[in-house]
Amino acid sequence: MTDLHRLSVREIAEGLAQGKFSSRELTEHYLKRIAKIDAHVQSYVTVTAEQAFVQADAADALRKAGNATFLTGIPIAHKDIFCTQGIKTTAGSKILDNFISPYDATVVTKGKDAGLVTLGKVNMDEFAMGSTSESSYFGATKNPWALDHVPGGSSGGSAAAVAADLAPFATGTDTGGSIRQPASFCGLTGLKPTYGRVSRFGMIAYASSLDQGGPMARSAEDCAYLMNVMAGHDAKDSTSMEKDVDDYVANLNGTSVKGLRIGIPKQYFNVQGLDAEVKARVEESLKKLEEMGAVLVEIDLNMTDAYVPTYYLIAPAEASSNLQRFDGVRYGYRCENPVDLMDLYKRSRSEGFGKEVQRRILIGTYALSAGYYDAYYVKAQKVRRLIQQDFLKAFESVDVIAAPSAPTTAYKIGANLSPTEMYLGDIYTLAVNLAGLPAINAPVGFDKENLPVGLQLIGNYWSESQLLSVVHQYQQATDWHSKRAAIAEENA
Repeated sequence: MTDLHRLSVREIAEGLAQGKFSSRELTEHYLKRIAKIDAHVQSYVTVTAEQAFVQADAADALRKAGNATFLTGIPIAHKDIFCTQGIKTTAGSKILDNFISPYDATVVTKGKDAGLVTLGKVNMDEFAMGSTSESSYFGATKNPWALDHVPGGSSGGSAAAVAADLAPFATGTDTGGSIRQPASFCGLTGLKPTYGRVSRFGMIAYASSLDQGGPMARSAEDCAYLMNVMAGHDAKDSTSMEKDVDDYVANLNGTSVKGLRIGIPKQYFNVQGLDAEVKARVEESLKKLEEMGAVLVEIDLNMTDAYVPTYYLIAPAEASSNLQRFDGVRYGYRCENPVDLMDLYKRSRSEGFGKEVQRRILIGTYALSAGYYDAYYVKAQKVRRLIQQDFLKAFESVDVIAAPSAPTTAYKIGANLSPTEMYLGDIYTLAVNLAGLPAINAPVGFDKENLPVGLQLIGNYWSESQLLSVVHQYQQATDWHSKRAAIAEENA
């Protein structure tokens, strides 16, 4: 029973079904690991041991009564951006340090309905604004592969928890790469679904036209199990699409890699700042897919230079609007002894928000202000349409598009990247959110410092099954996804 954390989601489910162990024993195993290991990783903001045991016992009772689903009793970690009833939900911010949500996000509700056991809430960049998980009010999460490096962001806690085997899988959110980049930095599989595929109800908003929830796990198969839970229409979310949901697990072998046309954008592999070892590992993975029968096709994506400036006008503009609600009046942090209402607003927000959040609110407010709205925000929306059309044209001749997930491996903690340097690190992921497309990260090797490298595959709308299937077959032919950091090998 000391190696339960090394089992895949399918192996855990089969072990529960066969009575090899109970959900309570499994939950206790993970909670012991969290207690022993997470002081080094700092992935969890809140551990919900008491609630977890209640859910685990309920799962065991359901299984005994013959009413269990396949996933009943399996533990999960939720990014601390999803509202959880009766449990603190912070979005990594001081301003929400005392916020107890009165309701569950739809993603959390779906997890409960499937019988999943919530271990706790995991750390993230404040309000999902960042690429390192260092901007969290609760401190920086560490990368399990190298504790002096970042796990990526904003879903860094989700990535670190799974990479350290402190949860079998985790929820994440992706506004400009916040699932794919930390999955790349931590050697995991992470899927950003098509916009509208996963409900945003109860997910604290950063940029509403870009945000999307998705699964993070070791393998495409594990992600497929969680996608089966997360995906689907939600009447509570006006952007949720009424579209049939695939059985992502059943479709894992549904796409033939033989004959699959993979687009290679020549602009992506000539980006200044692309690390030579990252480029080499990605090219090796593409060669492996070619050996498996895929056809590599060079394509043009001519709008590459527009990704970063377009995103960093639209996302901050939407953030400045979304974050108006945090004013110190109704809930969250309130400054002490305000002299009047304006003082309450100013000091609550300046004391409650961190520097990066304040920076993006200011950029967004400027872009939306009178005299600049047309010149900046409206123009960025027009360029966004051109970026989308660039991808759609490419998909006329290819099935998926390949790219690195990030131009480098994980940064050192405290590297003190300038905001511009950090923003440019998202060059490969931003456009997917601007266009609303699905994309997946797959681990494909390591650099000379033994830090993971990720391959990103971008699909056309609603092609999550195809992306999971291609990565699943790649993972049947390679073992990068099964590699573990030394800290993950420790027994509780």
